[in-house]
Amino acid sequence: MSELNHVRIDKWLWAARFFKTRGLAGDAVSGGKVHVNGQRCKPGKEVKVGDLISVTKDQYTWELTVTDLNNQRRPAKEAVALYSEDQASIDKRLKQIELHKQQQALLHPSEREHKPNKKQRRQIHRFKQDAL
Repeated sequence: MSELNHVRIDKWLWAARFFKTRGLAGDAVSGGKVHVNGQRCKPGKEVKVGDLISVTKDQYTWELTVTDLNNQRRPAKEAVALYSEDQASIDKRLKQIELHKQQQALLHPSEREHKPNKKQRRQIHRFKQDAL
C-alpha cells in the first residue's frame, strides 16, 4: 500500500481506525493502553512492518501484527489491511464481549421491567392507599 519505512504509533492507530482522532490515540498510548513489542511507548514511537502491538480499549484487547504502514486515514476496507490479528486474540475478545453482555443483562433490568407505565402506577398507588 505504501512505501513508508516507519510511522508514529499514534498516526498508525488513527489510520487503522482504532481511534477516531489522533489525540485520542495519543492519549491511549500515553496512558499505557498501547504496547509495542511488549513495552509501553510514547505517542512518537516509530512502528515498522512486523511489530507486535497490543491495544486495550473499552476493556477489550487486540493483539496485532503490523502488516502495512499508512499515515493517512483511509476507508475501513483499506484500514483492515494495515494489520493482522491472530485467532487466539479474536477468540479472547469474543469471550470478553459475551461475558460483558451477560453481566449487563444481570445488572440492568429491561426498561419495561424497571419503569411502570401509567396504568401500573395507578394500581400501585391504589394498593398503597388500601394498605393504609
